[in-house]
Amino acid sequence: MPKPPTIHDIAKAANVSPSTVSRVLTGSTPVTPDKRAAVLAAIDALKFKPNLVARGLARGQSMAIGVLTQSMSSLFFGELAQGIDSHLRGGAYHPVYATGQWQLDEEIEALHLLLERQVDGLIILSGGMPDNAIRAVAAQMPVIVVTRSIPGLEAQCLPTENYQGAYQATRYLIELGHRRIAHITGLLTIPDAVERYNGYCQALRDAGLEIDESLIAEGAFTEESGVQAADVLLQRGVAMTAIFAGNDQMAYGARLTLYRHGVQVPDDMSLMGFDNLSSSAYATPPLTTVRQYMYEAGVAAAEGILRLLSDQAPNLPSFAPDLVIRASTAPPR
Repeated sequence: MPKPPTIHDIAKAANVSPSTVSRVLTGSTPVTPDKRAAVLAAIDALKFKPNLVARGLARGQSMAIGVLTQSMSSLFFGELAQGIDSHLRGGAYHPVYATGQWQLDEEIEALHLLLERQVDGLIILSGGMPDNAIRAVAAQMPVIVVTRSIPGLEAQCLPTENYQGAYQATRYLIELGHRRIAHITGLLTIPDAVERYNGYCQALRDAGLEIDESLIAEGAFTEESGVQAADVLLQRGVAMTAIFAGNDQMAYGARLTLYRHGVQVPDDMSLMGFDNLSSSAYATPPLTTVRQYMYEAGVAAAEGILRLLSDQAPNLPSFAPDLVIRASTAPPR
């Protein structure tokens, strides 16, 4: 393939200096009409496409949008990232990712890394960073927050209805006839996990059922932690007929533990997740779960940050969770 023309090629064709070509491209300082016309003619003749990143830097912009996520290997964050990427692809801005790994000190380090890269805006995907820290960053640059609601920044947040979704999930299991429902939480230092735990508890209270701490085990939103939490529940020897996992990945892990112990799903134990990851439809058996619109939320977050960068209101939509009923749940025997 032929090498694309450079600023130096344009300068040679227009018989001007490279700095003159740069001034025409960036509009940083005036250029005489005849030189400007010569540069534009050379650009047209050579079919030159300006480097958007270079133009942005000349204007004091990096043309990068920081995305602070928790794990690049997570299916949940992967679907959010796909939505972000699809909306930014082909545009002037590109995403730059940094991960917090569900650890506050790593989140802060990742945030500093993105700020040092002088990103023009920031999309924060969940995490445990304090609200006041996020508000401080939002005072300096455009920020969109996904799966959380930050007081004072409500218009820039795409929250997940964690409480409502967990309430619906637990209520559904109760309506099937389950009374001993275990819950595998996410990390209880993370707002998402706390809200889902609270929704689970309230559904039990509303049904007149006791909240039994022996039916609750903490996970970490990973498959491995689901394996371990389900092991803990079985080792306690408490009676239970259903497990509500705080996300699909922990439900996958719990399913493996149940299989290893000869517990059949859903004949012996119903199993429910939260998120509706694309792989949940292909689990064995297919997983009943709470649908979140991760890809669509990623698209909306990218659109919102671009609107903020253009001094417009983000106009973020809302996504209500709903149940996806599959074969992993059934009435208790």
